[in-house]
Amino acid sequence: MSIVQQRLANQRVTLNAQRDPAKVVSWFGAVQAQEFGPAKWGLGLRLSPGITDATIQRAFDAGRILRTHVMRPTWHFVTPADIRWMAELTGASVHRRMATYDRQLGLDAPTFKQAAKVCERVLRDGNFLTRQELGKHFAAAGLPTRSWALGHIALYIEAEGIICSGPRRGKLSTYALVAERAPNARRLDRDEALGELARRYFRSHGPATLRDFVWWSGLSTADAKRGLEMIRARAVPLDGLQYWTLGASRARPWRGLVHLLPIYDEYLNAYRDRTVVPHGSAMVPARTGGYRQFQHALVIGGQVTGAWRPRAKRDRVDVMLAPQRRLTPNEQRAVEREISRYQRFLGA
Repeated sequence: MSIVQQRLANQRVTLNAQRDPAKVVSWFGAVQAQEFGPAKWGLGLRLSPGITDATIQRAFDAGRILRTHVMRPTWHFVTPADIRWMAELTGASVHRRMATYDRQLGLDAPTFKQAAKVCERVLRDGNFLTRQELGKHFAAAGLPTRSWALGHIALYIEAEGIICSGPRRGKLSTYALVAERAPNARRLDRDEALGELARRYFRSHGPATLRDFVWWSGLSTADAKRGLEMIRARAVPLDGLQYWTLGASRARPWRGLVHLLPIYDEYLNAYRDRTVVPHGSAMVPARTGGYRQFQHALVIGGQVTGAWRPRAKRDRVDVMLAPQRRLTPNEQRAVEREISRYQRFLGA
């Protein structure tokens, strides 16, 4: 079985029999969720048919899936059981990466400490607040409330494991206390956490290189290597590189399979090495000159073969497609099926 086949299966793109979105998140450990709507589709395409956007939204609003800043300084979906040990393992790395920007914004340790106390006071007892509402409490405490500063303060407190996502309020995100949203969150010592994060990554993303794991996790190379050594992963040498994986997945036939992957999807964004799956370009020429941005990837047979984007209308959602080559009749039919699947997921 090729590396591409194994990745598609381990990532649950081709082995998508699970019906519980929280279990998919747990399988990965963390799933990038920078763009909330597309990130839900990233979970949906890994779930069995019939699971909809509304299903995932209910799980999110109920707190069975959380969204916070862990590992790299970007949003991820995590489960309540995992949020605390992941924040404790990777929070310092997030802070280091953001330190220069924080200094430029005039944010320092006393500011973050005071802001954390405000959050613990105003968010307690399930009082979910939007960023704008939280900003009003910061202003009353004499804290910075400019948009960028407010976002960086919230990011810092998330990486400290104090706040995370609350239920959505329409199209707006809210904040909640981790202590209330995840009261039974696990805590692990550092070595346990390193081993657990490595296990989650290589079972769900493998075969992958050590460099891939460093990129995805935000850990130092030494820490990532320590985690890899603890899990007894299996080596998969290819083209002078050493890939690692846990176990072997049984995958259904995959050639010609079509997938509409969202922006920042784990299949493309979780690897530093681009040898196995080159990313290609999501830029396509516009009739009026220049280029248009198609953010999402059209993947056929595990390889990027173009791009796509949704276009919402009053009573439906259309999909605009930009393939990099002429599609075969079989591929065209597979694309149509995948578009229909995406539309059913949205309830459109």
